[in-house]
Amino acid sequence: MQEKWIEINNQKVYRKIDRIDDKIQSMLKKVQTGNINDLSDDQKTECKKRKLINEGKMTVYKVSKGEMFTLDIERLETELTPEMIANGSWREKKFKSYDMDALGIPPDAGHLHPLLKVRTEYRQIFLEMGFTEMPTNNFIESSFWNFDALFQPQQHPARDAHDTFFISEPCDADIDMIPKEYLQRVKKVHSQGGYGSQGHKYDWKIEESTKNILRTHTTAVSARMLYELAQQKEFKPVKYFSIDRVFRNETTDSTHLAEFHQIEGLVADRGLTLGNLMGVINEFFKKLGLTKLRFKPTYNPYTEPSMEIFSFHDGLKKWVEVGNSGVFRPEMLLPMGLPEDVSVIAWGLSLERPTMIKYKIQDIRTLIGPRVDLQMVYNNPLCRVEKAAI
Repeated sequence: MQEKWIEINNQKVYRKIDRIDDKIQSMLKKVQTGNINDLSDDQKTECKKRKLINEGKMTVYKVSKGEMFTLDIERLETELTPEMIANGSWREKKFKSYDMDALGIPPDAGHLHPLLKVRTEYRQIFLEMGFTEMPTNNFIESSFWNFDALFQPQQHPARDAHDTFFISEPCDADIDMIPKEYLQRVKKVHSQGGYGSQGHKYDWKIEESTKNILRTHTTAVSARMLYELAQQKEFKPVKYFSIDRVFRNETTDSTHLAEFHQIEGLVADRGLTLGNLMGVINEFFKKLGLTKLRFKPTYNPYTEPSMEIFSFHDGLKKWVEVGNSGVFRPEMLLPMGLPEDVSVIAWGLSLERPTMIKYKIQDIRTLIGPRVDLQMVYNNPLCRVEKAAI
């Protein structure tokens, strides 16, 4: 009825035309035979509605032989090896040309080791607190600066080969490098006493004092800096720090290494007390993000009073020693020439153990040394802490 082929009258169907031109059938035959381009736009729209056709794009490539076409496979070298240069075979080989404009494979970016991240944070905190960094570029020290200048007796167990690495060549330091007058004052306070002290009362030997060692602590650097301070005409308060490696002949375990980092800090001024020392250490660790601290009385040959510093390790679920501290003894300071009313508070902290706490590392041997997991270095993000105001 829509095409006016038939009509209905009095409920009867009548044919209106003699010849039927079925456009739909014609359209479907064109689709079936693939002559889609012969369809009108209206017919294409109708076919899309019926989902008989789908419009898209097709790219066709025509491949033909070029001038360099060959059936022989020729191998082009991509690398010039030392062997080719040595035997001269590079002259007979053909090399693949290099595209100098190609970007290539993006190289892996550098990754900071957790120790370097925490070391940078330590250094920044010290600088924020007004400290000056000490030079620590000498791993080898004489026993004089490492032990004698710190009022540590020559028969002390720490000076034994089981605790200290001694240098075999050269085994002795140049005696002329040690100030003679200062050397005599140190010898006297060890063997006879002085400055209100009875001394250690033993036969002090220059041979023991000149032995070269791998420094067991950076306090040897502090002794040098304090001696230089004492030589100034007028005393001025100072705040020094250093971060560098030290060496001790220890058995390694989950919390001990034979080579590790020490953070050394000291403040020299008049009227300093143990309370000042605890306050500075608390402020320092608070800036580092470690607030669970404990102080324990201990013995040090060159500080009195002395305290060990402990921080709680959430991974190990126990308190871990992170440093040592104290007030330098008069027997150490007065032979240098410092005024009697000057006090020096000092502390030596570990770099590895706070890093273990912050990064939840349970074995120090996986943090530094040959057992370091490089994937751990790649995966560890920058460690962020909230820093309190000074």
